[in-house]
Amino acid sequence: MYSPDPRESRPPVIAVVGGGASGTLTAIHLLRLAAAGRPPVRIALIDAGGRHGLGQAYSTTHPGHLLNSPASTMSAVAGDPGQLLRWATANRVAHDGFLSRSDYGRYLRDTLAEAGRRAGPASTVTPVTAQVVRISDRAPRHRLRLHLAADGHIDADIAVLAVGSPAPTAPCPVPDSPRYIADPWAPGALGQAGDGKPVIVLGTGLTAMDVAIAVTDAHPRTVVHAVSRHALLPRAHRRCAEPGRPTWLPALASPGGPVRLGELMWQVRAALADRPEAWEEIMDALRPHVPRLWQRLPLADRQLFLRHVARYWEVHRHRMPPDTARRVSTLLGTGRLSVHAGQVRAVTAEPGALRVCIEHAAGTSTEHEAGWLVNATGPDGDITRTRDPLLRDLLRGGQARADPLRLGLDATPSGAVLDSAGRPSDTLFTLGPPLRGLWYETTAIPEIRTQAAALALRLTAAAPVSARPGTAA
Repeated sequence: MYSPDPRESRPPVIAVVGGGASGTLTAIHLLRLAAAGRPPVRIALIDAGGRHGLGQAYSTTHPGHLLNSPASTMSAVAGDPGQLLRWATANRVAHDGFLSRSDYGRYLRDTLAEAGRRAGPASTVTPVTAQVVRISDRAPRHRLRLHLAADGHIDADIAVLAVGSPAPTAPCPVPDSPRYIADPWAPGALGQAGDGKPVIVLGTGLTAMDVAIAVTDAHPRTVVHAVSRHALLPRAHRRCAEPGRPTWLPALASPGGPVRLGELMWQVRAALADRPEAWEEIMDALRPHVPRLWQRLPLADRQLFLRHVARYWEVHRHRMPPDTARRVSTLLGTGRLSVHAGQVRAVTAEPGALRVCIEHAAGTSTEHEAGWLVNATGPDGDITRTRDPLLRDLLRGGQARADPLRLGLDATPSGAVLDSAGRPSDTLFTLGPPLRGLWYETTAIPEIRTQAAALALRLTAAAPVSARPGTAA
């Protein structure tokens, strides 16, 4: 149990549920505000896997797993874009513009520790390794009580749900077999898959490419079959992209009012046709406007985008580092990586293997014997199917509700979680991937650090000490 001494004149306690990038950036910005003269805070940084500062994304130790964005865009601190590069120089971290994910995890931990030192002794961060399963208002001297799976609890005044993306789901029933790897980023998950037996990977996105690199590095005879409906691979960053002139779209000229998906796509295609060599710059210039454009799309158009356009946006928006693209190209050229358009329809267990049936777009099907099946399909697109016990309890009890697209949690633009009646909470907040339905582009560091900075300002300005739970407009 974590709870401050009630005899103290205490700073507010903020429980951050999730120790990955979203939770760590929230803690960093809270501590930086305290160091700048805001009231001190006591932060409980809670992570079920004990990977504080790393989370799922940056806990890999494979040197070939790189950041998918240039280091120049990945600073943890809003308003200080060069902070990561300064850290890399000071720590003699070699890179060609794209850091390894393990180095970035070390950077997040160092930045959190430095923010704690600068904030002074009145502000603290307590790492807690536990799984939160329920949040109630039963704490005697605090507004919230966070109940843990191990029968303990944490009392706090505010809770931030920094829970990351929903876990992927299998496309069909999968036998209970150790040869099915549901989460390739679980510690040690890919260790056995490098035994030289064929590996089938569900998905062809960035995670699938990282899986292919890891398992083929582990054994010289390993071959990988990656399967997705469209068989689209992420595009690659250009190593030396030329800066282009600013991209202008008519939809950006008016700050409000609805915009239709067909009109928006026509404008983007026109810009690309005008400057086909600059597609990367056009995509990057469009990206900061996506959240507001997303809110201006009618609900039916957002649904159309998710069904028919999203995959094409993702492969251009979330690109591979040049070195990753080179390695993937080598695997494709040597036959160690094959990409299949289709869907896995059946998986059966056999002695020492799995038999996987792939249905192809033409209506044909093929069967493959695999030593391993790895799920790299990405986040589940329906929050109501979540297996997270805390989210399930919040949704079931009406403390939270799914957004209209069910991509994540419904919330105000400032991150206050909406209950089942649509009332914003003044004790429960969220940021990052759970806000995908609200902003769509909300899973990368530039968006998350901006949200974390704004949320930290709100929490330190209004964090109450003794008021009972309520709602705020």
